Amino acid sequence: MLGPRQQAQAALFYEFSLEDHVPQDHLLRSIDRFVDLSSIRSHLADFHSHTGRPSIDPELLIRMLLVGYCFGIRSERRLCEEVHLNLAYRWFCRLDLNERIPDHSTFSKNRHGRFRESELLRHLFETTVARCITEGLVSGQRMAVDASLIEADANKQFSAAKEEWDSRRIDVDAAPRAVREYLDTLDEAAFGAASEVQPKFTSFSDPASQCLS
Repeated sequence: MLGPRQQAQAALFYEFSLEDHVPQDHLLRSIDRFVDLSSIRSHLADFHSHTGRPSIDPELLIRMLLVGYCFGIRSERRLCEEVHLNLAYRWFCRLDLNERIPDHSTFSKNRHGRFRESELLRHLFETTVARCITEGLVSGQRMAVDASLIEADANKQFSAAKEEWDSRRIDVDAAPRAVREYLDTLDEAAFGAASEVQPKFTSFSDPASQCLS
């Protein structure tokens, strides 16, 4: 027997619980049991103004970033879209159905502002490692470093000596992706801060690599 056509009709009242719609074996439930971000607000207290409108909860931003890392969402714009749509992501981020998602620009503003000034990410890393040591998961006596070799876009045959390199002569519209990203980050204070060494050659295809010798 052919059933009636399904038609969406808005109800006057809804009874809905995010808790009931997130499976018990969901990855985020396993992570949530061990995530402790209670120290974030006190750590950032001195980096917030006492006037103006309330800021975005920093714990929300960190929880959203964790979702992005765990599920391979590299774009912060897409991360905001996914958290808006996915019930499990909302549950993990402590967001109700009617709460708005922060704008994607909020991440970059905090990353280059309060998070960097307060060294929040270092604080989270150190407290996480300390908790792992307390729980007996690691000893804290040894360190492993990933030494995987990743091929860069740089090509020594397609490069210029540092005396000949002039970013002002680059046609941005015709430049490849790596070059455009390099130009976008030239004005950032952190760019190049990891090393004071000046490269002998700069690659036209990937200027940010700075690894040619």
